Amino acid sequence: MLSETNKMADTNALEQLLIIMQTLRDPEGGCPWDLKQDFKSIVPHTLEEAYEVADCIESGNLPELKNELGDLLFQIVFYAQLAKEQNLFDFNDVVEQLNCKLTRRHPHVFNNKQTLTDEQLAKQWQAIKAQERAAKINPVDAPLWQDIPANMPGLSKAKKIQQRVASLGFDWPTYHGALDKVSEEVLEVKEALERDPYSQHSAEEIGDLLFATVNVARHVKRDPEQLIRQANDKFSARFEKVQGYLIAKGKSLDTATLEEMDQAWEAIKKAK
Repeated sequence: MLSETNKMADTNALEQLLIIMQTLRDPEGGCPWDLKQDFKSIVPHTLEEAYEVADCIESGNLPELKNELGDLLFQIVFYAQLAKEQNLFDFNDVVEQLNCKLTRRHPHVFNNKQTLTDEQLAKQWQAIKAQERAAKINPVDAPLWQDIPANMPGLSKAKKIQQRVASLGFDWPTYHGALDKVSEEVLEVKEALERDPYSQHSAEEIGDLLFATVNVARHVKRDPEQLIRQANDKFSARFEKVQGYLIAKGKSLDTATLEEMDQAWEAIKKAK
C-alpha cells in the first residue's frame, strides 16, 4: 500500500494539503485533536486566523502574510473535509461554486465587457446580490437582513444593514447628510446623559450615535471595523509613549496624577 508520504510526492501542493487534512481526520492514526473537532468547534480558530491575516496587512508585516494566509486556508480545507465526511460537499464543490459566483458577479468582465465607474460597479454589485437573495428567499416580505450573520462584529453588521437599505434608495445622497445625522445624535446623547447617564435610553442613544458614525465611514468608502482597529492601535501606541515619557521624568503610570498623564499626552501629540 502506497504510504501517505509517497502519495504526496506525486501530487501538487493543493492536493497534498487535501491529503494531509484527510490524514489528520483518519480515525486510524489521525490526530486526536483534529478528530474531536466539528463545524462549531473550529469557528473561533477561523475568526482568530482571519484577524491575524488582517493584522499582518495593517501592520505592514507582509513577509509573515504568506504564513497567515496558509493558516486561514487550512480552516477552509478543514470545513470542506468535515462536509465531505458527512456527504454534504467537498473542497472542489467549494471552488466550483466560488468560480460561478465570481463570474456571475462580474458581468462587465466576463460577459458584456464594459468599463463602469465606481458608482455603477457598486450599484451592479448590490443588484446582483439582491437577485441572489431573492433566489434563496421566496417570500416578498422576508426580512432584508435575515442572511446577515447574527454573530458578525457590530460595526461590520451596521455597515451591511446600511448597504442593504441603500441599494433600495434609502440613503443620504452624500456624506454631508450622514455627518449632519451624527451631529444630531450627539445632541441626543448629551440630552439623555443629562437626564440619566445610566439609563437604557442613554444606552440606546449612544448606540444610535455609533450606527450613524458607521454611516459616515461607509459614505467615504471606509470600513468601520478596520477604522476602529486602527484607532485602537493608534491610541495604544500613543499611550505607550506616555508611559515612556513619564518614566523618563521619574514617574510611572501608577504614581502619576491625571494632570501629569494629560501633560504627557499633549507633549507626545505635539512631538509627532
